[in-house]
Amino acid sequence: MLEIMIDYEASWRNAFLNGSNDESLPKKGRDFIASMTELKKAENYHQREITQNTVLGVLCRLIGDQRKLYQAKQSGCYYFRSLEDKISFEDNIQTVNQEVVYIRNIKGSTDQNAFTGMIKSNDPIFQSDYSQAFWGVLALSVEELCEFILNDTQVKAEIPLNPVHIIGRLDLLKKEKPIPFEGKPQQAAEILKKKFLEEYKSVNTAGKLLILPLYCSALYLQLERLEKKYDMATAKSARGGISGISKNGHTTKDFMEKYTTGNKKIIYGNPYIRSEFKKGEGEVKYSLTKASGQLSIKLDIDIDIDKAQELKSMIENAGVSPFPLGKKGLAYVSAIRFI
Repeated sequence: MLEIMIDYEASWRNAFLNGSNDESLPKKGRDFIASMTELKKAENYHQREITQNTVLGVLCRLIGDQRKLYQAKQSGCYYFRSLEDKISFEDNIQTVNQEVVYIRNIKGSTDQNAFTGMIKSNDPIFQSDYSQAFWGVLALSVEELCEFILNDTQVKAEIPLNPVHIIGRLDLLKKEKPIPFEGKPQQAAEILKKKFLEEYKSVNTAGKLLILPLYCSALYLQLERLEKKYDMATAKSARGGISGISKNGHTTKDFMEKYTTGNKKIIYGNPYIRSEFKKGEGEVKYSLTKASGQLSIKLDIDIDIDKAQELKSMIENAGVSPFPLGKKGLAYVSAIRFI
C-alpha cells in the first residue's frame, strides 16, 4: 500500500461561490455568495471539509495535472480513473481556528446604504409647490396616515425637504414594529391592497400590519391625488415611479443616486462573518474556519507494485511546490512511503 502524507496549515474550510467544482463553469461564472447581503441567508454560509474529490484533485496536482478535476475526469487521459476505488484518506485535524477575514469583492457591487458626491437638495421634487404635501405623508402618525388614506384628508404635517432627512425618516419607519391588523389600519391597508394589488404587501407571516409598506404605498397614493392639482412629472422616475422607493420599501443607494452628484458607492470587500439570533443563546456569529493538520492518503495497489512505483516517481519528478488544500492555506508532501 502506498501512503502519501500531506501536512497543511491554515486550510480555509468555507466556500464563497455557489454551484459545484464538479460541474462546468457557467458562462458568467459562479456567483459570489460571501457578501454581507448574501451572508444574511443561512444557506449561503458554506462550511467545507476534505472529501474524496478533494483528495483526487490533490493527487492530480501532485503528478502535474493542473486541470480542474471535472475536466480531467471528462478527458481520455485521466490517470486515476482505474484507481479511484482503491483510494482512501484520513484527515487528522490538529487545530481549528475561527477568524474574521476580509474578502475582496471584484464584482463591482454597490453599497446598499451609501452614496457619493454632493447632495442636490435643490431638485424640483424638494422645491416645488407640491413638495411639502407630497413628502409630508412620511411625517404623519399612523393614525393620521390612516385618515389620509381613508378620507383623503389634507396633509398638514411638515418634514425637512432634503434627501438625507427623507431617507432617514424611511429608515426609522423600517424599524417600526408591525401592529395588529385591525380597525382603521386594516381598512387603510385594504384600500391600498385593492388599488395596488400584488405590488403592496400589507402583512408579515404573523399576520401583523407592516408599517413601512403602508407609508410607501401611501406616498404613491398621494402622488396620484396631487396629479389632479399639480404637474407631478418632476416627482417621477423614467419608469413612472418614485426613484429608490417602491410600494413596499426603499433602497438607499437608488434613492440617493438621483439626488447626489456622484455615482453609487462601490463595495471593495467585506468581512466574512454571518450573525444570527438563536433562541436561548442570543446572537451567534460564524466566521471563517481555518484548520491545520495532516492528511493521509492511501492507495491500495499492492498487487501492482510497478503502478505504485510509477506514481511515486511521477510525484517526485513533478516536484510540485507547496499548494493550497481546499481553499487557501499551505500544504506540502511530507512523506511518500510503502506500508
